[in-house]
Amino acid sequence: MPGTPLGVLDLVPIASGSTAAAALRASIDLARQAERFGYARYWFAEHHLNPGVAGTSPAVVLALTASATSTIRLGSGAVQLGHRTALSTVEEFGLIDALHPGRLDLGLGRSAGRPPQRTGPPPRPAPAGGYTTENGLRIPPPFSFSHLLGHPRVALQERLLNLPGARPQDYAEQVGDVLALLRGEYRSQEGVAAHAVPGEGADVQVWILGSSGGVSAQTAGENGLRFAANYHVSPASVLEAAEGYRAAFKPSAGLDRPYLTVSADVVVAPDEAQARELATGYAPWVHGIRTAEGAMPFPTPAEARALTRSWTAADHALVADRVETRFVGSPGTVADHLERLRDATGADELLVTTITHGHADRVRSYRLLAREWARRQ
Repeated sequence: MPGTPLGVLDLVPIASGSTAAAALRASIDLARQAERFGYARYWFAEHHLNPGVAGTSPAVVLALTASATSTIRLGSGAVQLGHRTALSTVEEFGLIDALHPGRLDLGLGRSAGRPPQRTGPPPRPAPAGGYTTENGLRIPPPFSFSHLLGHPRVALQERLLNLPGARPQDYAEQVGDVLALLRGEYRSQEGVAAHAVPGEGADVQVWILGSSGGVSAQTAGENGLRFAANYHVSPASVLEAAEGYRAAFKPSAGLDRPYLTVSADVVVAPDEAQARELATGYAPWVHGIRTAEGAMPFPTPAEARALTRSWTAADHALVADRVETRFVGSPGTVADHLERLRDATGADELLVTTITHGHADRVRSYRLLAREWARRQ
């Protein structure tokens, strides 16, 4: 599959000992560099109550980044619709598109307290220990977030993000409202038209992000939208997500066939040892997310080793699927992994996310990968 574009997913990570302001400046600089390196798009994630992540509002950060770049596509990976309205989302992106037309990707997600939903066929049963695909891609055992049900910090986030008594709108219905507002075709049940200005007619690509073959994949497919499957968040269900999306796909005015990007955590350095050292902080960083404490400021390798020295087997198990599915190594090693991911999922694009303590190491990782990937295309 020649000519597979690479994109960047940025959480705006805060390094230990640093600040949110420094993280924002680093991300804007990285976007400029990614544009120069030849990356196709640059997306910002949305996370809340994470001490080590400054990416709380994709629209705000990409607006700042749009003014600092000129050609790279910019977008959200993803706006979380669980605590937003369709109108506010369309108007925010409409404002940015008014000054930077034709460069925006509106990626929509469905987290933030939504109850689990599923449509379509049930997922394929996976072996208890995970498995490796024929071409060598690791699919780990499924990870369960059941230990976080009822967790007070999860409840706190939901309470702070939503107005009292508010309930999230049905996701598929809300995506339909976003599309109708963008097209200028929105009508209430009473037949009253609503026109989002700015927003209506904005030249944006709408994407759906999802971690399984459930409602997100189904919504993307049924509306003929582009879909992003999250190998870096939920590696166990990436194949299910891709299959569910393709099975549900119906051609639309903007897309006549399924179009898929797949994400991966990546750290590249000149050699394997350097890459592994730079990636040392990843395990404790993920551990904070999966205990509901929130992503910590990304530690140095020495800090990470001190943090994990007293870990129990349960601590290691909590992050094992994420750690074993990172792509860490030399440019050639990581490019090999990415080719396996692309071929196993049939991805049209790949989306890579890299976090290191030092900004220069992060920039170098993206530069080395872009150079090796371009050589193979």
